This record gives sequence, structure tokens and C-alpha cells, in this order.
Amino acid sequence: MARRRFFVSEIRNRQAAITGDEARHLSQVLRVEAGQVFEISDNREVWLAEVETARKAEIVFRILDQVEVAPELYQTHLYVALIKFDRFETVLEKATELGVTTITPVETVRGERGLERAASKRYDRWRRIAHEASQQSRRARLPELREVVALPRALEQAAARRFFLDEARRGRPLLAALADPAAGDTVALLVGPEGGWTDAERAQAGAAGWLDVTLGETVLRTETACLAALAVIAAAYETLRPAAPPG
Repeated sequence: MARRRFFVSEIRNRQAAITGDEARHLSQVLRVEAGQVFEISDNREVWLAEVETARKAEIVFRILDQVEVAPELYQTHLYVALIKFDRFETVLEKATELGVTTITPVETVRGERGLERAASKRYDRWRRIAHEASQQSRRARLPELREVVALPRALEQAAARRFFLDEARRGRPLLAALADPAAGDTVALLVGPEGGWTDAERAQAGAAGWLDVTLGETVLRTETACLAALAVIAAAYETLRPAAPPG
């Protein structure tokens, strides 16, 4: 069974600590005790570490050894229209589990009005969600949660592959568009609001060089479309990873 993995702010003198609410959760809920061994990440590298002390307000780890992490095959930059916050938080949590590199909320014509102003008050909560999802899914690094941008700014994202997910089903199937993936690719995915894209927004994306893609005949909610597309992308690039040795 894989060891639990936790994120720490820094490692100094081969020690690291978790404090505050997270320390209380580890000590009181997970019953972490001195002598137990876990994996920790400083958002750069992953280490095997033993708990030296476990108190309600602080868990102190001692570094034992470095953990080899599988190479990153690709990076995914998710641009998603701002939707109602409960649904956006589902996207944030599940996209983190699926390995997304960055997540950027986007203002769109048919997006929920006023959410861009309210979003600024949610970032602490959203970072906690991403942090917890990263630990649960044993990521080596946290995703970057970026500030809200207008659509023209999102369309400036540079990437080897840039996909504009369109509910009008005018483009190629996403899986076909992902043919011949290459290690080291950057993939940008743009997903629209519940009300769909306007013709003007489609024209902007096309003019900026984004490729129209579809997930099939059914019209999906924004959060469903995000997660389905990210899963397809992940599956395509996982074909590049060498098979694990038998046994």
C-alpha cells in the first residue's frame, strides 16, 4: 500500500514541519505518531521522512532519503469559464487529481455574472482544496491556481497543443486530435460556460489558432466536460510511459 504523502513549506537541516490546522488533523484524525514513516514534498522534490514529534500544533519530520518520482510526461494548462462556485470547486479538486499543471478561471460572455469579483475572496479556500487533493492523489507538486482572466488573455497561452472544447460539436474528436503525443508537450484546454460559447468567442479562438475539439454527441456540464477531457488527455500521454516490470 502506498504511503501517505504530505506537503511542507520547506525543508531545512533535513527537517520539516507541518503546523496549525493541518497538524491538528494529522495528530487527532489520522493519529500520526512519532516513528511513523511518510512521504513529504516541498513542492520540488519528494522525500521519505520519519515523524520525530507529533503534537496537536506541530508535526516534525526527519528526512531519511529521497524518493524517485516518475518523470512528468506533459503539462496541462486548464482554462475554464467561471461557473457557480460549488461546481468550480469540483473542477478544481478533480482536475488536481488528474494532474493538471495550472488552473485559470476565465470570464466569458455567458458566464455567471459577478463571479469574477467574488472569486478573489475564494482563493484561500481554493488553494486548500487543491492542497488536499494533491496529497490525496500523491502528486509531487501542487497545481498553480491563477487569477481570473478575460478570454482574450486566455487565448494568448502558448502551448504545443491548444484545444478549444466546443459543445457545438463542430471540431474533431479530442482523442483523434491527440494522435502522436510527444513527451514534453504542453497542452492547453479551454472549456466554456454552462450557456455555451458565442459565435464571436468561437471566432476569437479560431483566429488565435486554437483547435476546435469535441467529446461527442451529448452536451456536458462544464465540470463534466473538464474532467472528461483531462482524463482523455492523461490517457493519451500515459501511452508514452514505459510499462512497469512484471512482479
